[in-house]
Amino acid sequence: MNKTWGGWTFFEMAWLVLFTLVAVGFTVSSHDTFLGFTVFITGVLCVVLAAKGNLMSYVFGMYNTVGYAYLAYVNGLFGEVMLNLLFFVPMNVVGYYMWKNNRHDGKLSMRRMELKGVLLVAGICAIGSLLLGIGLSFVPGQNSPYIDATTTVLSIVATWLMVKRFKEQWLVYIVLNLFTVLLWVIRTLEGSAEGLLMIVMWSAYLVNAVYGYYNWSKGAREVAL
Repeated sequence: MNKTWGGWTFFEMAWLVLFTLVAVGFTVSSHDTFLGFTVFITGVLCVVLAAKGNLMSYVFGMYNTVGYAYLAYVNGLFGEVMLNLLFFVPMNVVGYYMWKNNRHDGKLSMRRMELKGVLLVAGICAIGSLLLGIGLSFVPGQNSPYIDATTTVLSIVATWLMVKRFKEQWLVYIVLNLFTVLLWVIRTLEGSAEGLLMIVMWSAYLVNAVYGYYNWSKGAREVAL
């Protein structure tokens, strides 16, 4: 437990407290479900701990994955459902053991990609999003197929980069979070009960992704030295 909560900066603690209070406020004012609230909290803990390279990120991530999949299901976002249950659940297990076996002096060994790797990732994201979007557009009841497809593909790529310990995961997460905020804005305008809380949650993820890139860039430089 001390390893989980020790070594936090003032920014990290203030950020966590701020968005926890926001979650409580939204839950009370909008009469949101308790499930939505717990998904928000575990999601924030998951991404903050990931930015720190902490193994407990995958523990909180498992609950968040299952809970978010249910919320996506009731909102007709089937790409998100498949992504979470068929990909994130097993990757939480794989990621935990990959991070556990790649640590030095108690800290995660962080890596950075070469330019050709970055270009390859960008190409995979663009082509994959287009193809999946076409496929989802034929699914009855599917909402916002191309945005849903983009968030799905970006999530898969970012998770793979995360498991492989590349700092560039956070660049993908920044783009992913922007698209996901847009996705939930659309769902909110269409009457989703959990929409506002999900917008706040993914906005919190966006802030954390920027911080994560900064923190992992510093960690990757230290490993290179």
